[in-house]
Amino acid sequence: MSEPQSRTFDVVVVGGGAVGENVADYAMRAGLSAVIVESELLGGECSYWACMPSKALLRTGHAVAAVRRLPGTTADFDPAAVLARRDSFTHDWSDESQVEWATGAGIAVVRGTARLTGERTVAVEGGPVGTETLTARRAVVLCTGSVPIAPPVPGLDTVRTWSSREATSAKEIPARLGVLGGGVVGCELAQAFQRLGSQVTLVQHGPRLLAALERFAGERVAAALRDEGIDLRLDRRLDSVSPAGDAIEMHLGDSSVTVDELLLATGRRPNTDSVGVEVVGLEPGKPLTVDDSGLVQGVEGEWLYAAGDVTGRAPLTHQGKYAARIVGAAIGARSIGEELDLGPWGEHAATADHVAVPQVVFTDPEVAAVGLTEDQARAAGIDVRVVDIPFAVGGSSLQADGYDGEARLVVDEGRGVLVGATFVGQDVAEMLHAATIAVVGEVPMARLWHAVPAYPTMNEVWLRLLEAYRTPS
Repeated sequence: MSEPQSRTFDVVVVGGGAVGENVADYAMRAGLSAVIVESELLGGECSYWACMPSKALLRTGHAVAAVRRLPGTTADFDPAAVLARRDSFTHDWSDESQVEWATGAGIAVVRGTARLTGERTVAVEGGPVGTETLTARRAVVLCTGSVPIAPPVPGLDTVRTWSSREATSAKEIPARLGVLGGGVVGCELAQAFQRLGSQVTLVQHGPRLLAALERFAGERVAAALRDEGIDLRLDRRLDSVSPAGDAIEMHLGDSSVTVDELLLATGRRPNTDSVGVEVVGLEPGKPLTVDDSGLVQGVEGEWLYAAGDVTGRAPLTHQGKYAARIVGAAIGARSIGEELDLGPWGEHAATADHVAVPQVVFTDPEVAAVGLTEDQARAAGIDVRVVDIPFAVGGSSLQADGYDGEARLVVDEGRGVLVGATFVGQDVAEMLHAATIAVVGEVPMARLWHAVPAYPTMNEVWLRLLEAYRTPS
């Protein structure tokens, strides 16, 4: 039996998804050596089972629907071609190109399952070289992401179920698909598979879809899903499931639905169960509480950091990559004794996690939102003014006949600045960054009046929103 190997790096990153890759990259930019430990595919959930493949499944259907909204046009598509295009984005679930990037950047890649074994030490098992011990001179960073939550539905252990992984990597389109959960994943994949040829039934325990967003956003998405033929069952509990031959029977009170596949889209939780956090006095299964530089709280010595979903702060790929950049820079600064800039919007402070988290729901209509909802702003004690208008400008009328959308601004009247914005409609995702800049920059509403939108683009909705804001209520 071979002896365990041991290596030392400045930074040991556990988890090689987009977040871990960015931590390692920014540590290297700071002049430190870095290693990434990954048990699956380098690039992680977003590259192979979440963001990229799911949006590839959605995009063709959205484009065809957009064409059909223009007069004198027809369009159709081949579902097999959509699956093939999806496969191209995942490189057929090969991470060769990601490994080439990492090694080309000077980042070491170690395969296997990692566990903390003590201060600055990580044991890696199950890799091609057997057990290996990695020691960090400066920092260990946990970027282990999140895992799906299985709901307590009787009979789930007797049937075949999908998580988002099985859905986004499906090789065939099921004739009948059940979706449990009306959040982002449930709504996006329900629409994707309905347009690819499934008959979809979506069951949501609560009374609305997309409950974390503005109410009108969920209502508009629900109406669109129903119009496309999705059997939408809101405020309904899935009482149990049972096998029905090769199919699955979903029992909903006094009715039942038979499906060929059942997608569980009931949320995710931070992945800290088997990372060894108990060795440093933390509780497995719980999110890692971090300060704005990513330093894990409750661990002495300023050596353990975390970023991304594992912290529970803002479980979105782009927000995790933002936190990763902060963490990499903070580790670099501490390594040379530089004082950290931890004030609001400081170089080493992930301030945006608290006030300006952008998110897009890639349904049709799209939902693009940043900052606080009306309810969140009021709960925070802000002197709120809400501006709502229909999405009706020259740019939107050119985008689609009968364009139907809605826009909302949430304004802090005490400071005269925007604290939240939501757009719902076809092709609104690309408008979101302007709102994000306005929130992050705390641009006064009076100054926004001088940001002139180009005509005829959909951004003209900003002019209409500002006109409505300037009109006495």
